[in-house]
Amino acid sequence: MRYRKLGRSDLTVSEIALGSWLTYGGGVPRERAEACVRRALEVGINFIDTANVYALGAAESFLGEVLQDVPRDRYVLATKVFFPMSPQDSGLSAAQIGKQLDASLRRLRVDHVDLYQCHRYDPRTPLEETMAALTRAVEQGKTRYIGFSEWSPDQIRAALALPGARFVSSQPQYSLLWRNPEPEVFPLCAREGIGQIVWSPLAQGVLSGKYLPGRSPPPDSRAASAQMGGFLQGRFDDRVYAGVQRLKPIAQELGVTLPQLAIAWVLRRPEVSAAIIGASRPEQVEENAGASGVKLDAEVLARVDAALA
Repeated sequence: MRYRKLGRSDLTVSEIALGSWLTYGGGVPRERAEACVRRALEVGINFIDTANVYALGAAESFLGEVLQDVPRDRYVLATKVFFPMSPQDSGLSAAQIGKQLDASLRRLRVDHVDLYQCHRYDPRTPLEETMAALTRAVEQGKTRYIGFSEWSPDQIRAALALPGARFVSSQPQYSLLWRNPEPEVFPLCAREGIGQIVWSPLAQGVLSGKYLPGRSPPPDSRAASAQMGGFLQGRFDDRVYAGVQRLKPIAQELGVTLPQLAIAWVLRRPEVSAAIIGASRPEQVEENAGASGVKLDAEVLARVDAALA
């Protein structure tokens, strides 16, 4: 496992991070979920990402239980706030940040997280209020650093213009099939010392190659799951699946699997500090971790783009 600095912070994170969206706390049986976390630590993953809204707190509670006997300095822990936890509890007001951070710490069974992230931008709360509340959280020692997910360049610039704690991380969706952050978000954040923690580097499993044109999803796949498949509904089609199949010979020539190729493609960017994987089996954790350190030259990158057209 290779490691990188997270933006301007002093956090050293594994290139592969273990995520818990849709999987832990409900989507994956408890025994397998525990095995995934154990395998992640065994292969050198030290970065674990979650959010209060994942399974409405159950993902955080699960991680708190599984990690309680792991020395706190062995892992970097990140969580998030914004989405509704109840009809009355949502957004990035000072009251919500204080309330939800305390609740996350209780569920995670820690006295601080390493990274507290705004899960989205809150247009209903003055940005000054949000940033002041995040600054207080840092000053109180409840989080070491702060970050955001899926903010626009204008929103990022507005936050950076305010006094107090500064963002060190951005968490955008990014993959071979979703490259929207490249033109503006990546260069802006690079100039400001903000590292990228990208989510869905396998496009919710589409880049694993398991979905074939003209065929129903495999019964054990995320797309076939009632709990985890909703995000994929209508997002991809046979044209995309055919393009992904054209990547297989490239991966084989490199001696890597298709998921490893897709994750290595994401990690080729120096702006990316880590790629978040979501795994339902420990074997997936180990396979995806194998993408760390895989190098792709210019010729391979050109062939990948041609395959996906």
